[in-house]
Amino acid sequence: MCLYNQTSITQFLLIGFQSLNNYKILLFVLFLIIYIVILSENIVIILLISISKHLKHPMYFFLKNLAFADLLSTSNIIPNGLNIILKKGENISTTACIFQYYFHCFSGFSQSLILMVMSFDRYLAICNPLRYAAIMNVKQCLYLVSLSWFGSFILISTEIILMYQLKFCDSNIINHFFCDFAPIIELSASDTFLLSWFDFVLSLCLIFFPFIFVTVSYIYIFITIFKISSSTGKQKAFSTCSSHLAVVCTFYGTLVAVYLLPSGEQSLIDNKFKSLVYIVLTPMVNPIIYCLRSKEIMGVLIKIMGKKMKINENLQTI
Repeated sequence: MCLYNQTSITQFLLIGFQSLNNYKILLFVLFLIIYIVILSENIVIILLISISKHLKHPMYFFLKNLAFADLLSTSNIIPNGLNIILKKGENISTTACIFQYYFHCFSGFSQSLILMVMSFDRYLAICNPLRYAAIMNVKQCLYLVSLSWFGSFILISTEIILMYQLKFCDSNIINHFFCDFAPIIELSASDTFLLSWFDFVLSLCLIFFPFIFVTVSYIYIFITIFKISSSTGKQKAFSTCSSHLAVVCTFYGTLVAVYLLPSGEQSLIDNKFKSLVYIVLTPMVNPIIYCLRSKEIMGVLIKIMGKKMKINENLQTI
């Protein structure tokens, strides 16, 4: 609670990258280009998988949902980040700040659960190929994806209810480019013990345990691949999960760098730049990894582009 001589805070000031204010135009253009690239890549992935009859495999259905989670994550943070760069800071209401954190966690936790489901899909495809079609049917895919989204929604909503009870007094400056858990808690004048423990348990359930599940799944996958006698068979089996493994390493690697590795005395500043890598790198890299490694996606994309070029040529000859 705020004391009688303290001012109750209803707005935060996100100061962004003040140390780079001299380069704000360059930074703005760079962020804008990156955001356009992320939007274009993920929208293309979603459209290709939605319209193509050749991309109805469960893995592509999961990939479409992963791309949607990437879009949600970046669109929640980067547009406001662009505004912060231009204005050298941006006021945001406490309610809006908490809801930005909500969508940040919702998209991140959903990604973690979808990656776990994708690892289960790869486990079945490689370790139990005869049962794969029976288990991973359309109904089961919808159920697993719905559970990932709905589970994240329910659990993070509970944390947001607790966070909404926080009181903020005097200082309202957040040394970050978006509203994350640590900066919000640091400014709170309320007792945050219960909220911090709940956030820890939530991270265990939606980040740590899925990571363990993915790790165990790949241990079984690698054991199965090593038992294959022919080198061609090993290469073919590994190629079916290499893209997912690369995305898993990118996603969890950036999370570990931001939230687990010590940052020293300049922890807030360090975490700000580490968070930038997490917000930008994963959504931008995921489509590239899947497109370059998937002959099916590349084939559909080339086919569509070829049709468009043929139509344009016909129009020019008329």
